[in-house]
Amino acid sequence: MEVRGPAGGLAPGGDGRSLPSAQANAFPELDCVRTLLPRHVIAAAEGRARAIGLGADQVLIYADAITEEAYVTALAASLGAPYDPLDRLARADCPLDDDQLIQAANTGLLPVREGSRTVYVIAPRCLAARRLAAIRRSRPEAVQSIRLTSSACLLRFVTRHGQRALGKQAAYGLRQSRPLFSNAPRPHRLARIIAFLVTLFAVMFVADLPDAPLEAIGALLCAVFLSAAALRLLCVAFASPPPRRRLRRGDNELPIYTIICALYREANVVDGLVAAILALDYPREKLDVKLVLEADDHATREAVARLQLGPPFEVITAPPIGPRTKPKALNVALPLARGSFTVIYDAEDVPEPDQLRRAFDVFAAADRRLACVQAALTIDNTTDSCLARMFTAAYAGQFDAFLPGLAALHLPLPLGGSSNHFRTAVLRQIGGWDPYNVTEDADVGIRLHRLGYRSSVLSSATYEEAPAQFGPWLRQRTRWYKGWMQTWLVHMRKPWRLLRDLRPAGAVAFQLLLACNVVAALIHPLFMAGLAYSLLAAPPLQAIGSMHAAPVFGATLLAGYASTVALDLIGLMRRNHLVRHAWILVLTPVYWFLLSLAAWRALVQLLYAPQRWEKTEHGLARSSRRAAISRERSRPPAFPPARHRIKSKFETKSLPLGGNQRGGGHVGQ
Repeated sequence: MEVRGPAGGLAPGGDGRSLPSAQANAFPELDCVRTLLPRHVIAAAEGRARAIGLGADQVLIYADAITEEAYVTALAASLGAPYDPLDRLARADCPLDDDQLIQAANTGLLPVREGSRTVYVIAPRCLAARRLAAIRRSRPEAVQSIRLTSSACLLRFVTRHGQRALGKQAAYGLRQSRPLFSNAPRPHRLARIIAFLVTLFAVMFVADLPDAPLEAIGALLCAVFLSAAALRLLCVAFASPPPRRRLRRGDNELPIYTIICALYREANVVDGLVAAILALDYPREKLDVKLVLEADDHATREAVARLQLGPPFEVITAPPIGPRTKPKALNVALPLARGSFTVIYDAEDVPEPDQLRRAFDVFAAADRRLACVQAALTIDNTTDSCLARMFTAAYAGQFDAFLPGLAALHLPLPLGGSSNHFRTAVLRQIGGWDPYNVTEDADVGIRLHRLGYRSSVLSSATYEEAPAQFGPWLRQRTRWYKGWMQTWLVHMRKPWRLLRDLRPAGAVAFQLLLACNVVAALIHPLFMAGLAYSLLAAPPLQAIGSMHAAPVFGATLLAGYASTVALDLIGLMRRNHLVRHAWILVLTPVYWFLLSLAAWRALVQLLYAPQRWEKTEHGLARSSRRAAISRERSRPPAFPPARHRIKSKFETKSLPLGGNQRGGGHVGQ
């Protein structure tokens, strides 16, 4: 009988003996290391492997009981096959083209020419080591055409020789496969944008227009803003908070899950990100974590190196090809993702521990058209400043009220930049992210809907850090508005096709979500200035009755302020922040003027620096709402690192190690 060990790992029935030989034969992948590790460690690995449905070798490696290089070297010796670290293998010896070479990092299989024959280099994953051991028993001659290597060595070989192909695919893949949806620079596009904007604002704001055109413009804008307000209220009416109950699936039912984190100048928060990922309630052996770094970001690289990360973490360097943006970095990791599902986290994110399980529950209960599940983003440093409090209210309204309503109405979802969970195959099929769009999240949400997929929401939350100072806040909001403008311009290239793809309801929602949002921010200070002038320069009754201003001003105030405040209040109530933080909504008019400043700054940047990515600095928060929650929910991993649990007499010289041993010089320190 198996019982839990003192630190949460599995142990045999208390006597320290390994399982009977009949059961031990069910794990032939451990035969090569049975004499090298304590029997209770072997037995614990077998029990854990049985529970999660993976090879016991993966359990030992992910628990840091033995390095992957050490295990694969021992397995190769037991099979009579060579171990090849691939450090001397020439690119010409691999017959795959560049795209196939990149896929080899996923499959763990690399064909190599050896004289006149082809041999296969295998990086054992999942149950591969068990199958190899079984093949060795039944067909010994079959192993003569294979070599073994580690996943880390294979990834190094692929990224070393496929770097240029990986960079070109990340930067130009969408433009080549789906040019209609790419925001990549086009000849004469700047001139067309300038001409459009000049014409638009000339028509709207020429002072000597007669009353009739001005009244028509005012009535049209009034109708648009009222429609946007109606959509918000409709979403609130149709959306109820997603149920928090979930199935407790067995670990053996869970798929491999890829986590991609694009990091740039994040040295001061990377340790918190790693801790948050390790705290996830998900089998560590089924995680595939990609940390994408920039080549010249030495501080972040040093911070990651100091952590001495092993599985499930892999560090990837983004090739210096194309724009240096977050979506391009995500595209670099996407072809290397091994998971059936992929989630994106930012450097400062702290997801609730059960988020991956909840997301998989949503996918499992839906059809294949469900391509993305958006978790709720919530601000952690709420009390740092008034801006942080307003950010908290805005996020509550967006992610706890508005997006659930859009999902319930089956309308396009403008995704958040983090905690969106995708079917990996669908994400690749649609071309990944647009590296030339600075709000790649909103663009992907619209593109998914246009290509016949849908998105939904998730009740699990991810805690984020909001900019608490005006400068960082302005730069972040500028990037968002610029990206929304880019997304609108891209998808409006062929309006009739957009209408066909999104259908009438989706097309109207698209205009209200993007165009109306941007236009409202741009014209808000202009018309407020006009209202002030009308009230001061004319008798009150005449100003109030004037059709020049009343419809637009009234719509801006009523549809904008009222619907925004109502949405944010409902979001704060659902997030249990209504009592402490609802008062900040009194400042909504002031906040709207700040949004207008960001929108105009974004419009200027759209003309002269469309791909500029203004980095938001993280790690500056002074307060944290989730700190106490994180301490309460923290738990040891299901199979903790062996160097913290096992006192072993076996030195590293017992194995011809193929790399640095993280355990302080021992197989089981």
